[in-house]
Amino acid sequence: MSIDRIELRLAAMPLVAPFETSFGVETVEEHIIVRVDGDGITGWGECAASEGPWYSYETNQTAWHALRDFLIPRVFENGISAPTEFPRLVARVRGHNMAKAGLEGALWDWFAQAQNKSLAQMFNARQTFQREYTLPERIVVGVSVGLQPTTGALLEQVRGYLQEGYTRVKIKIKPGRDVELARALRAEFPELRLQVDANSAYRLADVAIFRAMDDLNLLLIEQPLSHDDIFQHSKLQRELKTALCLDESIHSVDDAQAALELGACRIINIKPGRVGGYTKALEIHDAAARFNAPVWCGGMLESGIGRAGNVAIAALPNFKLPGDLSASRRYYKQDIVEPEFEVDAKGTMRVPTAPGIGVKVVMKNLDAVTVSSQVFRSK
Repeated sequence: MSIDRIELRLAAMPLVAPFETSFGVETVEEHIIVRVDGDGITGWGECAASEGPWYSYETNQTAWHALRDFLIPRVFENGISAPTEFPRLVARVRGHNMAKAGLEGALWDWFAQAQNKSLAQMFNARQTFQREYTLPERIVVGVSVGLQPTTGALLEQVRGYLQEGYTRVKIKIKPGRDVELARALRAEFPELRLQVDANSAYRLADVAIFRAMDDLNLLLIEQPLSHDDIFQHSKLQRELKTALCLDESIHSVDDAQAALELGACRIINIKPGRVGGYTKALEIHDAAARFNAPVWCGGMLESGIGRAGNVAIAALPNFKLPGDLSASRRYYKQDIVEPEFEVDAKGTMRVPTAPGIGVKVVMKNLDAVTVSSQVFRSK
């Protein structure tokens, strides 16, 4: 491997509509785009940190600092012969998983192109629990719907997504806006594959709220309790027949194994950015499979760069539930890649098959949303 140039860009992409969760309301999504160059090949990655420390302690400023001062120098000083070596190379740097994931994603793209393989092929070769598996051409995906001004507005928005082809819907909830929303959707759409996401907004003392949803045939309840908790979730899961799914609490394969052994959840949401990149995500995928626990791929409102990698990893066999991998136009008027990601009438999305991430970065589109940039070169 010979990487001689790495570039960071802070990109600010306006959302087509405000996206509200228990953390607050977003109108613009800011992510760090990572570019690596060497041997005539360009690899692209995306750091899914955001402007503020709401979902995670990481922000774009902390990620930029970690990349600039610690992670990028390690790559230049040591070099790697495979993307799976990256976690070991940067293990000295504690935390900063999203920063790590952004750079590692670009390295995965670079190596995949060098081997003339798609990311999905690279990931499939890496997963260990099941040796023979034929990658699907398309995967079933879902849509995540933020909090709406009224219940009627939520029903109307969900109806629109169903007409577009989505067959699984996730709604955001927070205290005071939870049970009635889920009940209204279930009454209006009895067969809908529905799940709810609390983003850590509740306490164990709120168990009655979740018992009130237990007869709504939900696919899962995502991260109801604290963002760093596993034990309290194990108590809550024992009170419910609906499966709990952990998101923010899972940062490593050890976290995943602890959660499954304790019965804190039955399902895991794998976000490559949250766990430190695709190598770590693959480890969690395999570990969950050994527990017969399904996983799914959560979204961080990524551009087409990050979305491409998420779609590729969601093609693996234990990603048995639809992920938050909506069409590009669900969030952005214009993506920074082509072709943009689309959802067909059956609620499925194409898995890219071209080398690397399988889509082309449109430089004029990226330039238009770039707020700042910095280039680093090997010495």
